[in-house]
Parts: sequence; C-alpha cells; structure tokens
Amino acid sequence: PAAVREAAARAAREGRIGYTDALGLRSLRQAIAAHYADHYGVTVPPDRIVVTTGSSAAFNLAFLAMFDPAERVAITAPGYPAYRNILKVLGLEAVEIDLAGAGWLTAERLEAAHARWPFQGLLFASPANPTGSIIPDDEIARILATCERLGVQVISDEIYHRLAYDRPDKTALSIDPDVVVINSFSKYYCMTGWRIGWMVLPEVLLRPVERIQQSLYISAPEISQIAAVPAFDSTAELEAVKARYAQSRAMLLERLPRLGLTIASPMDGGFYAYCDVSRFTNDSMDFARRMIAEAHVAATPGIDFDTVNGHRTMRFSYAGAPADMATAMDRLEAWLPGQEG
Repeated sequence: PAAVREAAARAAREGRIGYTDALGLRSLRQAIAAHYADHYGVTVPPDRIVVTTGSSAAFNLAFLAMFDPAERVAITAPGYPAYRNILKVLGLEAVEIDLAGAGWLTAERLEAAHARWPFQGLLFASPANPTGSIIPDDEIARILATCERLGVQVISDEIYHRLAYDRPDKTALSIDPDVVVINSFSKYYCMTGWRIGWMVLPEVLLRPVERIQQSLYISAPEISQIAAVPAFDSTAELEAVKARYAQSRAMLLERLPRLGLTIASPMDGGFYAYCDVSRFTNDSMDFARRMIAEAHVAATPGIDFDTVNGHRTMRFSYAGAPADMATAMDRLEAWLPGQEG
C-alpha cells in the first residue's frame, strides 16, 4: 500500500533504523490489537502480541516454545509444505491428517488421527494453503474442544484472513483466547518480502518466546515494523486488490472445470485453486514441468503439499492480474486437449 511505502521511505530518510525490543515496536503491537477489536470484535492486549520476521519465524518460535524434541505435531495433508519441513528441522515429528474426500479438517478426523498417532500439538490454517478452504466456525469450535479434552496445544494459522469471499472472518481467539494465532502482512496486506508477521500468545508463552526471539532473530526488521502500522488504514486500497482476486476466482470457478481441471476443494478464501489433474496425468511434477515449458503457464505440483495423494493434484494461484489469469486459461484451453490419454 502507498502509505506503507511512504512510511518506510520517511523512516529511512529521517531516522536511525536499528534493533527494537524483541517483542516488537509498541506502536505496531497496539495497531495489531486495535485490528482485532475493529475487525473481529475481540479484545487482545498488546502485551500478548509478538512481532516476528514473517510468519515463518513465528512458526519456529511457536514450535520451539511449545514442544520438546521428538514430540508430534499434527498438520493436514494437503497443507503448506514448510510446516512439515520446519518440524523436521527442529526435531519434531509431523503427523499428517489426510483430508482426501473432505474440504477441511474436522474434529472427527482429528480424533481418529490422535487415536492412531497420539500428538501433542495441532496446527491448522483457515483459509488454507493450498486449497483456499475455510473451516466452518462451528467446526473450529469442535476442533478446539476436542484438543482441550485430549491435551493438545493448538496453533491457528490465520495468514489468509481478510481474503474470505462468502463469509466474514472469525479468529480462533474468539472461541478460545489462549489459542496461539499466527498471522502476517504478506497476503491481504500485500507486503510479501517485507518479512513482517505477528503472533498472539497466551501469557505463559510470552517470556519463553521473547527469550528465543532474542537469540534467533533479535527483532523483526524495524523499517518493516514502522511501515506496517499504516497498513491497517489502507483498507480501501487493499479491498480493491481483493476485488481483483474475486474477479479471477469467479472466472476460474467457471473455466477450470470446463477444461477438465476439477476443483478438488472449496475455493472459499485466499487466492488458490486446488485441482484434480488425474484426467491428464498421474505425475503432477512432470505435468507442471511440461505445462510451463509448452503452455507457458506456471502452477505448483500437488506433491509439494501432499506426499501421498499430491501426484494427482495441482495448485493454481490467482494472485496476479485478472487479464493474466484469463491469458493462462486461454493457453491451457489450447494445450490441455493434447494431454489426455
């Protein structure tokens, strides 16, 4: 947003950019707290907010503060591949809950997975990457209640919030104020590359996360922290961007199935379409390579998101301009008929 760029330029010209408090600038933490009150109607004290170097650092901090080596954390499949990779690097075990045949995580699937592989933590995203699916509010409540009964700690990845198209956002904090929530300025706020995100923590985790942050990162970049404050006042500009996503989403919902690319999961939010490509291939990685080389359309093979069933799926991002998305569909329409059989 323009106000973000102007704030960064002003800070670079007029001030000294250095380290900040490990928890983040007070002004940004207050702005994030005000956002929870304004957007969700939820009271979050600024003291429970930690500013992080993107959501990636937040996941590191959460995993390190919440779990011991060799403990298990449940994630969904398909799901964001960095979850699995970060857990592995930190000496934790990922338990992948298969969502095949379901649009989103349910309490029943959670409990069945826990009975088979007891785990100490759960990380879920809504809207999700790669599917864009949103877990219904009543289902999130059941998931949180099930986790409380089983003694499972919960992390809610809300990085794609404010990018829901048919329903209002509801943070998990409105159901359980002690859930760990992770968010970022990269998606709705269009600040990819500024490396700025945040966590909302229960009080018991604040000091452990602060100590780990001091050792691993010192603080999030100060210039990005300063720039992020006016992002919350840039709604008109950001909603115009979201309207372009919505335009592309509507077009893809109509054209992808017509091309034989069945929508494999509800496109409720974010800017992704997760498609079944088994009509054309049983190897999504090879299909992605051929598609970019021959049709000049880039998409992500499902095997990145689901190591068991992802050979039959692809993720298409519609974060680009609507005209580019239409061009991509035109190219696929010309290319795909030659790929059947």
